[in-house]
Amino acid sequence: MNDKSLITRFFSATKLYWGLVILFVIGILISPETYKGSNIFLSQENLSNVLRQVSNNGILAVGMTLVILTAGIDLSVGTMMAMGSTLAAMLLTLRGWSAAAWVCVPAMGFVAFLAASGGVNSILMKMKTGSPARTVLCLGGGLAAGAGAVFWGALQVNSGFPVIGILLAVPLFTFLLGGLTGMIITRGSLQPFIVTLAMMTAVLGGARLIAGEGHSVYPIYYGGATANAPEEFSVLGEMLRGLVPVPGLFFLGCVILFWFILTKTRFGRYIYAIGGNEETARLSGINVEGIKTVVYALSGLLAGLTGVLFAAQFEQGKPDAGTGNELDAIAAVVIGGTSLMGGRGSVVGTLVGVLIFGVLSNIMVLQEIPTNWQLVFKGGIIVLAVLLQEGRFNDAAGTLKRASAGLKRNNRQKGEGK
Repeated sequence: MNDKSLITRFFSATKLYWGLVILFVIGILISPETYKGSNIFLSQENLSNVLRQVSNNGILAVGMTLVILTAGIDLSVGTMMAMGSTLAAMLLTLRGWSAAAWVCVPAMGFVAFLAASGGVNSILMKMKTGSPARTVLCLGGGLAAGAGAVFWGALQVNSGFPVIGILLAVPLFTFLLGGLTGMIITRGSLQPFIVTLAMMTAVLGGARLIAGEGHSVYPIYYGGATANAPEEFSVLGEMLRGLVPVPGLFFLGCVILFWFILTKTRFGRYIYAIGGNEETARLSGINVEGIKTVVYALSGLLAGLTGVLFAAQFEQGKPDAGTGNELDAIAAVVIGGTSLMGGRGSVVGTLVGVLIFGVLSNIMVLQEIPTNWQLVFKGGIIVLAVLLQEGRFNDAAGTLKRASAGLKRNNRQKGEGK
């Protein structure tokens, strides 16, 4: 293999990272300077701000990556984020059995029941325990865990949920919503686009109903004069030691966790197999319906977590807080190299795609480019990313080459005719 082919393969394998590097260099070169002559783009404050701004969209994009790898789509993550922010603000603001408490506490119990019964079943199957005894033990273990979770949640209702309680209760409720989405798609053999579009609308309406008449559009504030939240909750939206935004740590933690799941576990291999060829995966013995349901549930869980972080950053919950965020998440996943056809992509690519989006937005803001032009540029970059990803530029180049050869042949034939 010659040096030229090695260089070509290297740049082909790293082209996604080069895009971020080139964009970063451009940001440095054209950045305005402070009155002291410092580069604003390279300042610690600016780079921390970029990470803070992309964190929420990044967490949504991680969940979206899992869904798209199975050749699906989830249009409901934006409104699930809004639902999460609404529930978090209500649990922090209200005492007693509010609508938020009525949906979150049973959700904790139900998820605890599912997790405990599944765990007991897995252990007993390895022990080769008989079916009747296994059923009884699984049911008993699940009911005990579920009752314990509900009891603990009920104790927090009057005194107020601690930070860990908010981080558990809210994402677990959206986890169930995501699981319901997955079940409708798989059991009903319906298109993900249609089901998640319907769920997007339903969750938006549900968030407004839970918030109540006075807050169906206006935000629920929990800071300032109405502060009921524990002081520790605000840490979720702050800077750690003045350097790294806490939401950014959650985002990077999600990237690491799901990178490990996708590359090092059987569940991750099943996701790629389903996206590559669902029918082949089914014939291989993979529980396609179960895996896809869990994937949509995880997407919902991450959307709920994003809602909690949104509430911490802005000290409010809004039933329409995440409207349109699903499109930004999809765009980041696509720019990160994950194929919309499924079976190809990575969470690391999504991390790069999110950062490309964030750095690009930051450059345009520093250059004072009008918002409408920013949207035009972002849209163009998304189209270019998809064309590059699917190899359409090569197809277009081949078509132009064939057309050019045809024109030359025709001209030559005309010349010979004369």
